[in-house]
Amino acid sequence: MNHRSAFRKFSRTPAHRRAMLRNLATNLVLNNRIKTTLPKAKELKRIADKLVTLAKKDTHHARRQAMAFLNMIHREEHGFEEKWTSVHKLFTEIAPRFANRKGGYTRVVKLGPRPSDTAEMAYIEFVEGEVAQKDRKKRRTVRKSATAAAVAPAASSDATATESA
Repeated sequence: MNHRSAFRKFSRTPAHRRAMLRNLATNLVLNNRIKTTLPKAKELKRIADKLVTLAKKDTHHARRQAMAFLNMIHREEHGFEEKWTSVHKLFTEIAPRFANRKGGYTRVVKLGPRPSDTAEMAYIEFVEGEVAQKDRKKRRTVRKSATAAAVAPAASSDATATESA
């Protein structure tokens, strides 16, 4: 039994651990996908899913809670229009994608060991939201119709060949 171990400690002080997870969460929100070690990705998954659930509420209090956790991006340094770019993106782009989803907003994809120290590496990314699912359905119908169109002329030419013979 693994009693009284609520989360991974990463051999860091609480302040260092919190800062590391804040940086990872901010980068995940800004980039939609980051590469990190497997234990960090698994721990970040818990936090990122909670942030998306918080963003789905879209209240003033929820925005303040997200601002308290995510790092601020200075617009002068990075050329962004918004001061709280990560919070703005979380609430305006990421949360609406998952409006009809009840959980599981992120996925962890294992990559294998890192060559230098053989630490297990992984990608953590947001799963495709509602918009991407609609695009995927359109692509599938196009592929099916294209395949059917390619088969149909061949079948009709075979039918005309047997009729003429």
